[in-house]
Amino acid sequence: MTAGSRVDGARARTSWTFLTNHAHVLLAVARDPDLRVADIAGYVGITPRATLLVLHDLEAAGYLQRHREGRRTHYTIAAHQPFRHPTTASHDVDELLALFGVAGPPP
Repeated sequence: MTAGSRVDGARARTSWTFLTNHAHVLLAVARDPDLRVADIAGYVGITPRATLLVLHDLEAAGYLQRHREGRRTHYTIAAHQPFRHPTTASHDVDELLALFGVAGPPP
């Protein structure tokens, strides 16, 4: 069976993807900054606990900020943060958001 082949009408899960869970969580938050953790987890396909760990990583690294609004959490993507890997550090996360058609934070 090859990646992307169909099993019983459903797409088979591949063993790897081009984007990490961190990128998928960031894209989900950029699309809807008011998503609940459970909704982000469902969108990305990981557990809520894993989602919380990723959100914590992104916040600790300065890629997003978390704000409480009543009982909900609102996320703000930090503008112009470079990628962490040395080979892509000359590019900003805003470029990833633009590539996927997600509006980044205002300049």
